[in-house]
Amino acid sequence: MFGIFKPSPVAMGGLLWKNPWRLSTPRKSRVRQRLRDVDDVVATIAASGVECKPLTRALYMPTEAEMPPKDKYTTFSKTSRGFRKSVHKVPKWTRLSLRTNPAGF
Repeated sequence: MFGIFKPSPVAMGGLLWKNPWRLSTPRKSRVRQRLRDVDDVVATIAASGVECKPLTRALYMPTEAEMPPKDKYTTFSKTSRGFRKSVHKVPKWTRLSLRTNPAGF
């Protein structure tokens, strides 16, 4: 259709950005692989003998194997019901370190 009845993403299906409420199995495996990749980089830099504040902070964080699934796939959120929300709902969640949560929730 053309003109004023031209379909738009909002008119055709509601929300423009559809985000699943739960992580799929392949997405969960990519989360774990991303955490392992970061662990490898931190271990390599620590083995090289470099000392800096971010590296010291990263060495105190748990590795992927030490993290419970609750912390791998969810993060603290004061506005969400139950004070947890899925990591893929966090803006720029692949660039942030979400390994530690406040108050051990």
